[in-house]
Amino acid sequence: MSYLEWAESQLAEIELLISMFPTQEELEMTDQLALAELRDYVECSDPAHSPPACRPQFLLKQKLDTASMERTDVILSCAYPSEYPSVLPEVTVRCSGLSRAQQTQLHTDLNAYLMENCQGEVCVLSAVDWVKDNLRLFINESLLTAPAPKKESASPRPQEVFSRLWIYSHHIYNKIKRKNILEWSKELGLSGFSMPGKPGIVCVEGPQSACEEFWSRVKVLTWKKIMIRHREDIPLDRQGEDSGPIESSRLSAQIHRL
Repeated sequence: MSYLEWAESQLAEIELLISMFPTQEELEMTDQLALAELRDYVECSDPAHSPPACRPQFLLKQKLDTASMERTDVILSCAYPSEYPSVLPEVTVRCSGLSRAQQTQLHTDLNAYLMENCQGEVCVLSAVDWVKDNLRLFINESLLTAPAPKKESASPRPQEVFSRLWIYSHHIYNKIKRKNILEWSKELGLSGFSMPGKPGIVCVEGPQSACEEFWSRVKVLTWKKIMIRHREDIPLDRQGEDSGPIESSRLSAQIHRL
């Protein structure tokens, strides 16, 4: 497809979404200039006219009824890469009823679904429907697995968790992305390694919270495809914590040499 065909598909989907969600409480265009430039580019239909530099971005706001909770607010933040729908859009789901780990898993499952079922097609509505169907499961699971309240007592220190994420992307060539991977891993105290090329592979390991923060930064960059292919979460035994993660620190030198 050409840039003009991509732009036509993007504009058609946005106009459909606006007709389905007509109020600001349902659909909020966060960059009106990008929408105006997209419309001008499509209506001009001159092959010599340069594609717009700005990317359309918008928020879809939904209210979800669950069996165990009152109505829950869900926000889908969407951004179109210039090659969409030949590549997937960037969709981020925000819901106060989910933990960070659950939101990470939700995004992983959503991207896997879109990649398998919607590649090459406009898919924001498919993403909305999938979230509606599956978010209830995540929320209800969170309620079922929540620990029962305990009597007040001397609280033990929370158990630390060591995580390792294997992140696969379609490719990694961009120097800015490679620089970000290095700087963020160093900033967050993570070790691991990165393999530029096609496919691109990044493996990071360290405290679970730092790994989650690293993934939350990396995934919002513009990628053709990116996903967590595998993850390991290992609770640390404080009495023996010197014997496990320290061995993996030997990987730290690799990521800083890239």
